[in-house]
Amino acid sequence: MATSPSAALTGAAPDAPDRAAAAAAAAQARARVDVRELTDIPALRSAALLFADIWNTDRPPINTDVLRALAHAGNYVVGAFDGEELLGASVAFLGLRDRPTLHSHISGVHTGAQGRSIGFALKLHQRAWAARRGIESVTWTFDPLIRRNAHFNLVKLGARATEYLTDFYGDMTDGINAGQQSDRLHLTWPLLAPHVIDLLDGVPSRRAAEPDAARAEPRLVQGPDGGPEPHLSDAEAQLCWIPPDIEAVRREDPARAAHWRLALRTALTGALAEGYEIRTCTRSGHYLLTRRNPS
Repeated sequence: MATSPSAALTGAAPDAPDRAAAAAAAAQARARVDVRELTDIPALRSAALLFADIWNTDRPPINTDVLRALAHAGNYVVGAFDGEELLGASVAFLGLRDRPTLHSHISGVHTGAQGRSIGFALKLHQRAWAARRGIESVTWTFDPLIRRNAHFNLVKLGARATEYLTDFYGDMTDGINAGQQSDRLHLTWPLLAPHVIDLLDGVPSRRAAEPDAARAEPRLVQGPDGGPEPHLSDAEAQLCWIPPDIEAVRREDPARAAHWRLALRTALTGALAEGYEIRTCTRSGHYLLTRRNPS
């Protein structure tokens, strides 16, 4: 997809794409990687094999031929390299559900390269790529039971949860998702919203939510047996607890993990239907729910 000089972001400063590019470059420097687009078959095959390794499956979650088609059509297919070693990759395509957006379908970092903020560098590169093309938002989904991803998406990036999707992908067979229902939270990341710019400039906007968290009432907590314990509440602010390591729970007690899936699904879908929004993920590992502004 070629960059169009007329593709201006609504309400954004004229230098907004340049600032996004600078932030992306700085994130790559900190992560010690070079993020670049993948176009040739060997590079695309390497990305497919990397995804297969990350998701612990013999069949890549996205094949080389699909990656080739997406890249050739101008979509977002990139790799994060340390020298010539591929350590991470990300794939996104144009979405037209409401307004044009970039939908990030799959991103992953090699397990041996965790802790270098490569995932953050990939997201900031994705943001800059979209901004250059006049795209105002990026969307993606994630498993709401993975606490570290909730923190990364809602707190570090400033994305907004917009929809709870029950068993969105149906049965999945990879080594991460097999044997459980594929519930997902749908996120929208407004690329140049003031709170996103503040976050990427190092201003911790989560502080504004902490007073609400301090007076919030519990909607879902951990019970004495380690399982979920729901509570009824009509408070303006509510908290839903997320297990710190649901993946360990899945390995050790699949029935308890399934119970957590159902309990969190019930709590969040009920709250959204009642007019709450998922505000953030708190330091204590809770989703903070607050009443939506009627306007």
